[in-house]
Amino acid sequence: MLMSITAIAGGFIMLVLGADRFVTGAAATARNFGVAPLIIGLVIVGFGTSAPEMLVSAVASWQGSPGLAIGNALGSNITNIALVLGTTALISPLTVHSDMLRRELPVLLVIMLLALALMLDGDLSRNDGLILITGLVILIYWIVRLGLRTRRSDPIASELEAEIPQAMSTGKGIFWLVVGLIILLVSSRALVWGAVNVAMALGVSDQVIGLSIVAVGTSLPELAAAIMSALKREYDIAIGNVIGSNMFNLLGVLAMPGLIAPGVFGEETLRRDFPLMIALTLALYLMATGFGGDGKINRIEGGILVAVFTGYMVFLYHSPG
Repeated sequence: MLMSITAIAGGFIMLVLGADRFVTGAAATARNFGVAPLIIGLVIVGFGTSAPEMLVSAVASWQGSPGLAIGNALGSNITNIALVLGTTALISPLTVHSDMLRRELPVLLVIMLLALALMLDGDLSRNDGLILITGLVILIYWIVRLGLRTRRSDPIASELEAEIPQAMSTGKGIFWLVVGLIILLVSSRALVWGAVNVAMALGVSDQVIGLSIVAVGTSLPELAAAIMSALKREYDIAIGNVIGSNMFNLLGVLAMPGLIAPGVFGEETLRRDFPLMIALTLALYLMATGFGGDGKINRIEGGILVAVFTGYMVFLYHSPG
């Protein structure tokens, strides 16, 4: 048990480090090749912060634990909104100025409904995985087009440009890109091994472990990025990272068990986890749109989000599934 806990803790630490190096290297390399800063921020950074979830889900599915992979995808979305944005808003209330984020939120809702429709039969098939991964490609194309149209007028553009490494050579960028990817792969294997062992020792399903311990751990890059952005008053980035990560999770991360280990999943996914994820996303939409003005997540709302997350974790602990 001690070895498993050590593997989980070490895996989390290395995931955060690997994701940071991967994103830094990829962003610097893309900038040196002339990619627009807004596209780097929206696509490369958004994909990079979801890389831990995607690799953990792929490894878990490959090793015969698709429940952990599904739990990681849904649990990460719940964690991103309730814990990441809730904690960040407690530290510094978040104001939304970006029209682009207001356009992305309805798309996130549509993606959630698509995932729900594919999973209503209680089976995540290979065809479902193909639909989701195709949706990810379409999403990236749409984000690029939207970013190119709004890069001159949207306030998030200047915030994103300030976050991209300015003085890193292409060689160094590629080096950190490769090193970050290797760290992510190794840490993912260690984390999945430890998580499965802990699930067996505690007598709970691997999906519950994915929804709780693994989801929180793989969301650490989003938490760190959101807090740092909020402290620098880059509020649109803080919320944008969560929205982008949640879209990548539903399309890319959730596709992994479908593509690698298709099959049925527990009914509690549709009864317990999906409704909460949808409710939290609707709450985020209402807070971020501000009913026509600038949206804002204040400290009271942040406290409510954290309380909901805490209640959900307690409920999972006492859940039989």
